[in-house]
Amino acid sequence: MRETITDWVETLPLPEPVLVVLLAMVPIVELRGAIPVARGIFEFSPTSAFWWSVLGNTIPVPIILWLFPPFVEWIEGKWDWLHRALVKLQARTRARHSGRFERLRDLALITFVAIPLPVTGAWSGSLAAIVFGIDKRRAIPLIFVGILIAGVVVSLFLEALGLAVA
Repeated sequence: MRETITDWVETLPLPEPVLVVLLAMVPIVELRGAIPVARGIFEFSPTSAFWWSVLGNTIPVPIILWLFPPFVEWIEGKWDWLHRALVKLQARTRARHSGRFERLRDLALITFVAIPLPVTGAWSGSLAAIVFGIDKRRAIPLIFVGILIAGVVVSLFLEALGLAVA
């Protein structure tokens, strides 16, 4: 299986660091998938895998924070059903989690991004910052700290399991 994936990846016309950055930009995969690929398939050093993955995972954050709210407004006139669904989801999320989130605000956002599990990470953290009304300029460094912590956790996990190659 590894050989098949490796063979396929080697046919891609991009340098390996660019592939790691792009992989880390993908929702759900983010750096929790990019670091193992960088270490296991591309045989990056731990430091190189970490920083390329952090870079890729950081890129979508300001894009989401600045473009998602106008996107939601834009779809209101185009796809009213989708707009209603997004507004309802946002209101339900705020109602369910605002008590816990408000108590720990900054730490909650950092922790939510730092836990390297599916449905957490920079993408979800950026959306959470929007839902809970965290100022964009405040959210970016908090999310970045969470990304750094997640990168360290994933890297240490790989090392502890002996799954890293280089």
